[in-house]
Amino acid sequence: MFDLSGKVVLVTGSSRGLGRGIILGMAKAGANVIINDLEVTEHAIQLVDQVKALGRDAIAIQADVSQEDAVRRLFHMAIQKYGRLDVLVNNAGTSRAEEIGETSLHSWNEIIGNNLTSTFLCSKYAMDIMMPQKSGRIISISSVVGHQGAIYGHVHYAASKSGQMGFTKTLARTAAPYGITVNAIAPGIIGTELLFQTHGPEKVQKLTESVPLGLGKPEDVAAAAVFLASEEAHYLTGVVLDVNGGLYLR
Repeated sequence: MFDLSGKVVLVTGSSRGLGRGIILGMAKAGANVIINDLEVTEHAIQLVDQVKALGRDAIAIQADVSQEDAVRRLFHMAIQKYGRLDVLVNNAGTSRAEEIGETSLHSWNEIIGNNLTSTFLCSKYAMDIMMPQKSGRIISISSVVGHQGAIYGHVHYAASKSGQMGFTKTLARTAAPYGITVNAIAPGIIGTELLFQTHGPEKVQKLTESVPLGLGKPEDVAAAAVFLASEEAHYLTGVVLDVNGGLYLR
């Protein structure tokens, strides 16, 4: 069940946090993986080694996925290495603890670029590969704030995550005739480096108190991504799958 043997999976922003969890989940399910981040750091190199220890192949490719030239190069290198791409996970993203009055246009553009423009660019280049294959999976990591808004500030982040949901539902219709599914995952409060960096331990503790199932783990999101990448999810498209421990019910 959920067998991804022989599949090639690209996860953006994947040397740490949610992305790292998704990479390991995909590899454990049998996939060969492409790790991407702004830099090929020691974290990325260690992750390549972890994946290879599981008996799968892995490469790490540096690319700023908010920039088209970098995205073009990333996908070219992926195809040179593996000859195909079966799954794209749009995971790259960041945020800042800024109220709208503190948010400059530069900061707005940077967050939208990192989170939403990257989703557009990577999906566009993935579609170019997947359409001739007549198969593929595109999965975007959105957020519960895309549904309900952020609790404090983060207006750029919330806007980008809502944008990913609209993007997903629209692209799903375009992709369906080619056998490509397009879905999103909306995590709740997940214990990652970014969460503690942007909120701090005290705010994280306070946020967690409002979650019926407590603080989530990257593995919880990875499990959902593996499912959406699998053959068992072939009839799901345009879906936003909530992984939030009961924080937001709809």
